[in-house]
Amino acid sequence: MNRDPIVDEIRAIRDAIAREHNYDLDSIFQMLSEAESKSERLHVSPPPPAVGSLPNAAQLGVAADKASPLKGEV
Repeated sequence: MNRDPIVDEIRAIRDAIAREHNYDLDSIFQMLSEAESKSERLHVSPPPPAVGSLPNAAQLGVAADKASPLKGEV
């Protein structure tokens, strides 16, 4: 398999940032949040996903094609 130099560079940068923050996700997140707030670029957040009502099977944690334990079927 051929290696992609762009992917290799991105992975190296990601590892350098992680190493700089001692692989601490809270520290990395704080650094990214500060960089975002200092940036003059427009940042948007996507809207939350629309969540409709769940079918009874999903609420009970069973597959939709299985019998519902509430109906006494096994």
